[in-house]
Amino acid sequence: MSELLPRDARCVFDAETVDVAVDRIAVEMALKLWDARPVVVCLMNGGLPFTADLLRRFHFDLELDYLHLSRYEHTTGGDIRFVRRLERSLKGRTVLLVDDVLDAGETLAAAQREVNAAEPEELLSAVLVRKDTAAVAEVDYAALQGPNEFLVGRGMDCDGAFRQLSGIYALPPDWPGTAP
Repeated sequence: MSELLPRDARCVFDAETVDVAVDRIAVEMALKLWDARPVVVCLMNGGLPFTADLLRRFHFDLELDYLHLSRYEHTTGGDIRFVRRLERSLKGRTVLLVDDVLDAGETLAAAQREVNAAEPEELLSAVLVRKDTAAVAEVDYAALQGPNEFLVGRGMDCDGAFRQLSGIYALPPDWPGTAP
């Protein structure tokens, strides 16, 4: 385990398990997207590692763009605000929207509305981890099914920390910033 983490953090998915899950889902998506020349839209900042993992596994023509939405002040939710909107036209295109985690789904739902307003032919969405909780958004692809705990690593963070970890960890409930 990383020395950055608190002692009582729990490894939920080690790096090898995450890589195998990303391999599996990348093949599923490639079969669907091979001839579509999709626009892959990364949701920043959390979706960046998963998007990079997918791009290294996609061996077909695509374009890349990103959306940056924020709803967190430190670790608590707030109003969704757009930091950066899309620059490419999505009209009539197949779009793959990529994020790190689906928990409540408010940020992903806002991103889906933004993309749908651009009139794509098809919108698909993918997350690295779908938590075991009710969400206001749906996804087409989830690499892993995770517990409803505060997860960090592989793009997921706690107040900006731990995104770079190659595995996924649950922080202890008493860790600063993890309370709902």
